[in-house]
Amino acid sequence: MSMNAWIKSGKIYNLTTDAGITTATPTYGTPAYKDSPYASFQAIETGTGAITATVIIQASNDQATFEGTASNWITIATISLSGTTSTTDGLTTVAPWKYVRAGVTAISGTNAAVKVLMGV
Repeated sequence: MSMNAWIKSGKIYNLTTDAGITTATPTYGTPAYKDSPYASFQAIETGTGAITATVIIQASNDQATFEGTASNWITIATISLSGTTSTTDGLTTVAPWKYVRAGVTAISGTNAAVKVLMGV
């Protein structure tokens, strides 16, 4: 008798606000619980004219970090965006980090905003 294993996917998390992140100091979105080792991250920048942004993806296994009572985030990826009016880039990971967040460390351009989505 054989058994089949099914992997569910298709859940999307917005790691920023719906309006996106518009400033860099750096500025971080809301952390998310990642219930799968498999994940894809997509950064989308919109604005007017020439736009650029540097986005970092950070991860932690520390529950206290996720709840905001500690700060043990490590950067697992950097996404550099550059374009006119809109630009996007992304990456995939197979890493069992339990908590993730996105941050913008640099952003420029008229009305520039960055949204980061995670798919699992």
